[in-house]
Amino acid sequence: MATRRQFVLNAVPVSALLIASTRMTATEVTRLDEADPLAVALGYRHDAGSVDAARFPTYAVGHNCAGCQLFQADAAAPWGPCGVVPGKLVNAKGWCAAWVRKA
Repeated sequence: MATRRQFVLNAVPVSALLIASTRMTATEVTRLDEADPLAVALGYRHDAGSVDAARFPTYAVGHNCAGCQLFQADAAAPWGPCGVVPGKLVNAKGWCAAWVRKA
């Protein structure tokens, strides 16, 4: 028969593990979908070469997320977080209208 002390000593680490795993799941990020309303409004494309230059005249060949100041990952990373779309990953080869040259 287990004592109350043994139960508490076993329950505390298990509870902490459950809480930690819940937090990790809650902070997982997903890739930005081009159909997302924010992505549509920004003209985001996974491939910068497919941007409609007539609709977005600020786009220029060679501009991509990896070269943007808002891209918050190493330029060599294939996907990374963006300051404009929190909680989502953008393609380093992508582009959107919020593009700002990296300093």
